[in-house]
Amino acid sequence: MASVKGLKKNINDVLSDIIEECYLCQLNGDDKTNAKAEKVIDEAITTFDDLIVKLNQINVDSKKKHFNSIRKDLQSKAEKLMDKVGKL
Repeated sequence: MASVKGLKKNINDVLSDIIEECYLCQLNGDDKTNAKAEKVIDEAITTFDDLIVKLNQINVDSKKKHFNSIRKDLQSKAEKLMDKVGKL
């Protein structure tokens, strides 16, 4: 079972990679692309905040199930964000 620290690091790594891709799109894009990339960045930051709040919940029935649900959330949200980045 992964630790809280490891899961936080995973969340941070995945979402920071998505934000980095958005920055690269902004370097090579026009104003319209920059605006879309900014929205994806904002969504990634909101996702990060939501997942960290969920991860830091104290009263959970089963930590393993709780962590697994966070991992699934991260994966699904990261895939959606990457689809948006791909369309930039």
